[in-house]
Amino acid sequence: MADEVIFEFLHMEMVDYVYREASKDEREQCISKLEALGFRVGQSLIERFTRESSRFKDELDTMKFLCKDLWNLVYKKQIDNLRTNHQGVYVLQDNKFKFLVQMSTGKQYMESAPKYLAFPCGMIRGALSNLGINCIVTAEVSAMPACKFQIQIQRS
Repeated sequence: MADEVIFEFLHMEMVDYVYREASKDEREQCISKLEALGFRVGQSLIERFTRESSRFKDELDTMKFLCKDLWNLVYKKQIDNLRTNHQGVYVLQDNKFKFLVQMSTGKQYMESAPKYLAFPCGMIRGALSNLGINCIVTAEVSAMPACKFQIQIQRS
């Protein structure tokens, strides 16, 4: 329990620090900085977490691992819903996303939500990158504290 609270406070402080230290001209780069931090954390987590595992048989198997195992490791719960169009687009839905639960009392915080989702987007992208899947990850919030992460696989 204590480690969950510490992780939440660390995340909130990290977001606050990045925005507080940025000048008005650098505000647009804050989301990118947070996403880059998440990318590096995702790479490290997946490297450590899959060290003893066998390789995944396909892309869908990798996404299931992300939704069940990795999400449980980081957020202490599984993703609530995984959808795909079988053409390289996956949507992960978390109905009570940990970083949005504390600020979900009203619509006034909807504009602040993206800065708290940049790190998790980067973490997903970093984890998948280390598993050999190049992708773009975006997040969407329509009703707090639920959010959807859309993963668009980049085929070359």
